Amino acid sequence: MPGYVEDRWYTKRPDPKTGKKRKTARYGQGKRYRVAGIPGVRDRSFEKLTGPTGANAWLAKAQHESTKGEFIDPRRGEILLQDYIEHEWWPTKAYDDPATASTVRSRVWTHIIPHLGSLQINAIKTPQLKAWLAALKVSAGPGTVNEAWHYLAAILQSAVDDERLTKNYCRSQKSVRPPSRPPTKPRAWTKDRVLAVQQAMDPRFQIAVDLGVGAGLRAGEVFGLSVEDIDEENERILVRRQIKKVGSKLCYALPKGQKTREVPVPSYLLKRIAAHLAARPAQLVRLPWSNPAPGETERERELREPREYALILPGPWGGGMRRDAWDTRIWKPALSAAGVIPPPEVTKQAIPSRPGSFRTVTTYAESRENGFHALRHTFASVQLDAREPIVAVSNWLGHENASITLRIYAHMMPEADGRGRSAMQAWFEGSS
Repeated sequence: MPGYVEDRWYTKRPDPKTGKKRKTARYGQGKRYRVAGIPGVRDRSFEKLTGPTGANAWLAKAQHESTKGEFIDPRRGEILLQDYIEHEWWPTKAYDDPATASTVRSRVWTHIIPHLGSLQINAIKTPQLKAWLAALKVSAGPGTVNEAWHYLAAILQSAVDDERLTKNYCRSQKSVRPPSRPPTKPRAWTKDRVLAVQQAMDPRFQIAVDLGVGAGLRAGEVFGLSVEDIDEENERILVRRQIKKVGSKLCYALPKGQKTREVPVPSYLLKRIAAHLAARPAQLVRLPWSNPAPGETERERELREPREYALILPGPWGGGMRRDAWDTRIWKPALSAAGVIPPPEVTKQAIPSRPGSFRTVTTYAESRENGFHALRHTFASVQLDAREPIVAVSNWLGHENASITLRIYAHMMPEADGRGRSAMQAWFEGSS
């Protein structure tokens, strides 16, 4: 097999006069033994010749793996995790949805790089993972920790694929695992709660509650709904876009899953929409499509060209409604006023640029189960209780397939009422 071990402190040939090897100019300097001569493998130096960490062991391992095409030089794993993420992993990510890219980047730069970024990637093993998970659990919930773990696992697997690592410790051992995502069971609201929250809102925004509970729209779909999407003749709403935030900017985009849909709605909801528009006419809002960043190619610039729609629920100061502003200024205050969540905590914070001045900060309790999505759950509950087919409800909600709807809302489906038993009785009686 190709490859050899060179002793760099002594000459290869002995002195003709003494018969002993002579010291080289490198004698006593640096590591003594060098493994060289293996095709495709960089030379490597060692202090010892024998032993598990010596030159001979390395030579045998490198020769064996090289002949099988499996050799990975451990020195390629000496790159810092932060450098690998920033210069090799992240530049290869090409997310179709810029909002998804923004979310992933935020999670990685917030929960992974500050804790592990200064480590070499080949040093991220079980002890380091345990310490990282322990630190994350102090500041983040189980769902966030679980998500961060899977991002790190993907990054390290990419390093394995790039032949910088031989092993991904996130996937190769079971002694340390992230916390499971907390199980969630969507719960429908009562009619009284829906009305209480709606009535606690400024009348300008109450139509959002009608659209959420009456058509199962997501918040972004409510904000992107235009007058042209209301089909009064056929009593339906066409869900064709949403407003989403990418970075700090807004844009129009297709609904979640890139799926448009039609939702049958009752005449009551159509009357509520008409009354809202009579009091507050729709406003034309112009936003980029899909991505607010300037396109790099002619094709991208064409696809992202701004579009204009007459929105039923624009932002309070014109333009599109921002989800964060909706949550903090409209939705959570209404939840608090209706008694769904506790009153906010009000504190004073100093303004650094204005000594002696303070700003009032209002902080509401986190309550994911009482987000705008609760209205969507209520819509699903009513439909399923009315025994609408699961496939139809799935289509109205815009799910990818009915199995997703079933997994989320199975607990809301009506209990068996004996119709199956009666059917079997009739079958047996008919066969006698």
